[in-house]
Amino acid sequence: MKQNSFAADRKLMHALDKRSKPVSYDEGHILFSQGESPRGLYILRDGEAALIMQSPSGRVVFFLHATAGSLLGLPAVVSNEPYTLSAIVRKDSEVRFVSRDDYEELIQAEPTLYPSVLQVLATELRAARLALAEIQGQVGKRTGESELPANGTYSQIVPEA
Repeated sequence: MKQNSFAADRKLMHALDKRSKPVSYDEGHILFSQGESPRGLYILRDGEAALIMQSPSGRVVFFLHATAGSLLGLPAVVSNEPYTLSAIVRKDSEVRFVSRDDYEELIQAEPTLYPSVLQVLATELRAARLALAEIQGQVGKRTGESELPANGTYSQIVPEA
């Protein structure tokens, strides 16, 4: 289990807080599910959550442990695409919810927040890439394959269409 916090800087957190609603959730509550349309984003104020991605067969392929201060669901809200992960409360938690509409209004009213949003998204992307690299390393160890061909090129790694 990886632990990560997708925290934003104070300016973004303060702006989101002003548009958020406080909610308390018990352990096991599902904040959002993989594949659902984004309703909004969640600021984990106190407590913990699990971020889980499942394959179509239901196998867990990605798992992160989110801690207090994390923004959950931001990629889906920004892209207006379905959540790519499920977020489940791991212990009783205090959360602040920001609806997708409130987020959109905020970002339109305060475009100087864009760099802060991009920083959170970049942190999430980095965590996903590191997790993918770890998974690839585990698969390579089991199969005896190296991750990259010796003295190879990118075209040797990616099959031709």
